Amino acid sequence: MATADTIPAWIVLFVGIYAFAAAMGELRLPGTWKGMLHDMEQSHGLRFIAGIFTLTLGATIYLVTPWRPDDWLFISVAALGGLLVLEGIAFLTVGERLVTFGRWLVASASEVWAGISAVLGAALIFVALSRLETF
Repeated sequence: MATADTIPAWIVLFVGIYAFAAAMGELRLPGTWKGMLHDMEQSHGLRFIAGIFTLTLGATIYLVTPWRPDDWLFISVAALGGLLVLEGIAFLTVGERLVTFGRWLVASASEVWAGISAVLGAALIFVALSRLETF
């Protein structure tokens, strides 16, 4: 069960699992991310739902993370929540531009981004598990 001292580690664990799993999905079936971005580019409703979800997730992460200015993990997770709030606002206000930028970024290098996501996800899982003292 999560306590105030372990909330950031749990959040980092699940973000790491998400990043690693998304990377494995893209590496298993290349082009999935491009297809998702194409779908989002075509659908106003999908961008709106993504904006609401991202804003809500970011606000939740920000609000449940205790503020401990002496601990880098607490600061990082709070900052992640704030960045997700900004991303949600961007989806709601300029979603088509955000998705176009995402398509440009992924372009022909989705395997590279998936590799980066896999390494980052594995690193986040390691940080979280070490913080949760499972090693």
